[in-house]
Amino acid sequence: MEKVTGFGGFFFRSKDPESLAMWYRDMLGINLVPTATDQTPWMAKGGATVFAPFAADTEYFAADKAFMLNFRVPNLDKMVAQLEEAGVSVEKVGDVPEIGRFAHLADPEGTPIELWEPLQG
Repeated sequence: MEKVTGFGGFFFRSKDPESLAMWYRDMLGINLVPTATDQTPWMAKGGATVFAPFAADTEYFAADKAFMLNFRVPNLDKMVAQLEEAGVSVEKVGDVPEIGRFAHLADPEGTPIELWEPLQG
């Protein structure tokens, strides 16, 4: 059975994403989301975790939800097939150069979930 291998990110709405991200950096030591290849994201045990306040009016996930869960997976195709076989609707988002592959779904209560297969290497 395919299983998620870690927590890939926590995305939530914010009235002032840039200031809030800097507060978390300054107060808790969580690195800002990298904007260049020489920057390092916040590193949690098990791999990188992206910590990204989104704009309050983002359309990246459901407007009536305050956050979206992101889970790392080792093989997106196998995970998607397993979920679809179980009757879960999955939207394949596709590849993002230098980041990896993504798919979206929701839990039974409607919480948005993003599956992320990071690039190898």
